[in-house]
Amino acid sequence: MKPVAVFQHSPDAGPGYFADWLAAQSIPMQFVRIDRGDVVPARADGFSGLCLLGGPMSVNDPLPWIDDELRLIRDADARRVPVIGHCLGGQLLARALGGAVARNPVKEIGWGRLRVTDVAVARDWLGADAPEAPEFFQWHGDTFSLPPGAVNFLASDLCQHQAFVIERDGCAHLGVQFHCEMTPALVRDWATDPEGIAEIDAERRSTGGPGVCDAVAMLRDVEARARRMNALAARLYARWATGLTR
Repeated sequence: MKPVAVFQHSPDAGPGYFADWLAAQSIPMQFVRIDRGDVVPARADGFSGLCLLGGPMSVNDPLPWIDDELRLIRDADARRVPVIGHCLGGQLLARALGGAVARNPVKEIGWGRLRVTDVAVARDWLGADAPEAPEFFQWHGDTFSLPPGAVNFLASDLCQHQAFVIERDGCAHLGVQFHCEMTPALVRDWATDPEGIAEIDAERRSTGGPGVCDAVAMLRDVEARARRMNALAARLYARWATGLTR
């Protein structure tokens, strides 16, 4: 089987549970370390799927690799190679396929509850027994609009678009604004990072911080919360993987 290409954009934003899930399914993985200067492949047909991870940058920043990734995503779409994007990755997917990315009115940082906006799609991707208000981990300041043909199925009170799917000929792309790939170790690293703490303080000063929580709140019951979130992530990943190019 061809590997899933995993694009890492920042040293501290690794694949976490997504890599664990791929390994458990015996699906090979190939890293493209943008943060280390790797070149974006010109074509997507060497991979069974593409996974785009997060990062502190914006899709709208003038970085040399962004246009290359957008072109690769469009090539994957044309070849029916499924793409999954986490946070920044979801924003890259949205922009590549015709959506826009802009600042959200406030940042969302930490654990937060979401609500279902499309019951049929949510059942397809999360299962009929999924909780009505699933909890996911967030860390973002931008948000995406929906590309043509996309259906959004999750939202928060502070960010309307949290998860969208685009399905074409048995190939499904999934873009999520949250970080369902987080593990307890990753949450601990992010929650205690000095730059992250400074970002939370700055957000509270500028907006009052309605969407942020501090390190104590992030780390409260982190093992159980991550376990519940990863169980939902496994359903998202399994549904997405049905379209992997074999």
